[in-house]
Amino acid sequence: MLFDRYLFKNLLIATIFTAISLTAVIFLTQSLRFLELVIQSGASGTAFWILTMLALPRFFEVILPISLMAASLFVYHKFLQDSELTVMRATGASPLILARPALLLSAMMVVVLWFMTMWLGPVSLSNMHQMRQVIKAQYSTLLFREDVFNAVSDGLTVYLRERSRNGELKGLMIYDTREDNPAPVTILAKRGIIVADDNKQQVIVYEGTRQSRDQDTGVLNKLNFERYTIDLPDENGAVRQRWREPDERTFLELFKPDPDSKRDAENKREFMVEAHRRLVSPLLAPVFVIMIMCVMLLGPVNRRGQTQQMIGAVTGVIIIQGLYLAAFNMSAQSNVGLILMYILVFVPMISGLLLLSQKGEKLRRRLLFKKEAS
Repeated sequence: MLFDRYLFKNLLIATIFTAISLTAVIFLTQSLRFLELVIQSGASGTAFWILTMLALPRFFEVILPISLMAASLFVYHKFLQDSELTVMRATGASPLILARPALLLSAMMVVVLWFMTMWLGPVSLSNMHQMRQVIKAQYSTLLFREDVFNAVSDGLTVYLRERSRNGELKGLMIYDTREDNPAPVTILAKRGIIVADDNKQQVIVYEGTRQSRDQDTGVLNKLNFERYTIDLPDENGAVRQRWREPDERTFLELFKPDPDSKRDAENKREFMVEAHRRLVSPLLAPVFVIMIMCVMLLGPVNRRGQTQQMIGAVTGVIIIQGLYLAAFNMSAQSNVGLILMYILVFVPMISGLLLLSQKGEKLRRRLLFKKEAS
């Protein structure tokens, strides 16, 4: 038990340190995605931090298993070099007993990952997308800067003299050359407002003129109006009811698609594959740990270092992860991919535990005896 606590403590500290380091890297890369949006929209710094934090949980599915794998590799290699594992073996500890702290930590991590993949990750991802949509909608209302020709989109330019405190726009000039118009249109208006509903956003202008030149005759057409409406482009549109992707739904929601949603009915297989992925992916954490334990505890000890064994272990982990991703992509089209996902998790796990156990020791001795006899 003393050895278990000692190993577990070192593994936990190394895992937390590695996870924090990887999280910081992911945090920096993800923050760049939202920086431009927040700056352009005029949103607060709080919105930037919330968006970035909401984007993080879905990355823990990758960060935590890699952190535990790296921590296991580092700690057990250090203990081998310092002869601490040799002392533990001298007390009669078997490879499975020496691997027990890492296996316990990996089992705890599986529970944490199941919580993240089945609830926390989907909820945070859905909230992030919803918040981005809200900020984009707010951006369209703040898009028109005073005393500037604002390029709203390709073919739509708006000049605004000033904006009142209640959000009303004054002194508007709009130049619209979008494909919907047979000829370029210039609109001059004393005032205007931006309105939005679930379908679109519009600028409603009052007390102005609409001017366009006939392409065939060259005659200037002029229309005085009391009220005129201009549709804003969809990319800066209002907040709409989004269709949530499978990775934005909790585990239980994957089994309860909306019966009235045509798109839900069309994507039932995606829901099923996503549910299997959330069950299986967290189990990669103990798979990686077991592979590290087999290499570090069952292989020959070299006082000069375990470089070759470490490279072999990392290579094996990369191969398993790559094959798993390939099987997951295949599962979108065939059940063979789903079967391969389970095989790639449970076969290495069971085989590794067998090699670490007493039965595995007998098997290794038999193989070694045959090799020496030959």
